[in-house]
Amino acid sequence: MLLVDAHLDLSMNALEWNRDLRLPVEAIRAREAGLTDKPDRGRGTVSLPELRRGRIGLVVATQIARYVAPGNPLPGWHSAEQAWAQTQGQLAWYREMERAGEMRAITDLASLEAHLAAWMAPGGDVQALPIGYIRSLEGADSLVTVDYLERAVRDGLRAVGPAHYGPGRYAPGTHTSGRLEAQGPALLAAMERLGVILDVTHLSDDSLWQALDLFGGAVWASHHNARALVDDQRQLPDDQIKAIVARGAVIGASCDAWMIVPGWVRGRSTPQSTGCTFERLADHVVHICELAGSTRHVCIGSDLDGAFGTEQTPADLDTCVDLHRLCDVLAARGFSEDDLEGFRWRNVVEFLRAHWAGREWIA
Repeated sequence: MLLVDAHLDLSMNALEWNRDLRLPVEAIRAREAGLTDKPDRGRGTVSLPELRRGRIGLVVATQIARYVAPGNPLPGWHSAEQAWAQTQGQLAWYREMERAGEMRAITDLASLEAHLAAWMAPGGDVQALPIGYIRSLEGADSLVTVDYLERAVRDGLRAVGPAHYGPGRYAPGTHTSGRLEAQGPALLAAMERLGVILDVTHLSDDSLWQALDLFGGAVWASHHNARALVDDQRQLPDDQIKAIVARGAVIGASCDAWMIVPGWVRGRSTPQSTGCTFERLADHVVHICELAGSTRHVCIGSDLDGAFGTEQTPADLDTCVDLHRLCDVLAARGFSEDDLEGFRWRNVVEFLRAHWAGREWIA
């Protein structure tokens, strides 16, 4: 069964983590044995062969490069121009994966339908197929000016999250507060004009509400869980869930352990000690479905290898192949086969079909 993942940081892993994602996960882990420069070394869960093995044939794949002002302790780049250059290096990696036949850019309805037909053909050999990817910008800091968005869209960018962690050039992000920055409204206007999906993930509460008021285009939350179950500003509260569902959004279930179970202490907690399993992640999915009144607005947005590995994922996950176990848990919770098909792939695909129908992209 095809599975869609609405959030993977593939190019970041390739360039900043120096992972050759054409290799099996086991080979990447072996090469990282003994390394300590990143907390997740030797614990990665995603590679292109592993995605194929799990029939995860379509993903939303990011570009990401944060600008950090003086005094900001977060990792990032000291100018918007440096951040832009980093995202262009990431774009070059995606292009190389396309040239190698490993990945395929999905940029419009025709390429989406052709890719789905190949992956869902009876008896087809998915191990020989490229992974389809829809490119998203996680945090808009790298857009030197709003005008850079048009350049990015010409290159195939189809979604933007204006913020990431900390203060951003266009919007405040996770664990910050406040409304959009001065150029935030202009960015949203350009996104709407160009048909770019607004990813509300990581927006501060005030900026999320402001963005919904200003933006009339397509909205999703690529990797978000429920604040009612884990009380942190990174999570969506019930009123925001209801508001974006009313806009037709899909909300991706994230596999980051601290977003799944309460009380997680970074560097000390483990999935086993906190009882972090797919059962607990299913609690978030079910909660969102109950608020939405249906299963049509949920999907997977795993964020696997988003600067964490198996030290910070559900205990019953070893690689991305195991995402199908979440579907098994939801089936035991009463999800029908139709519900599960929607969760696995159809909810995201129908969202794209609705918003890309008739769209002519700039070239």
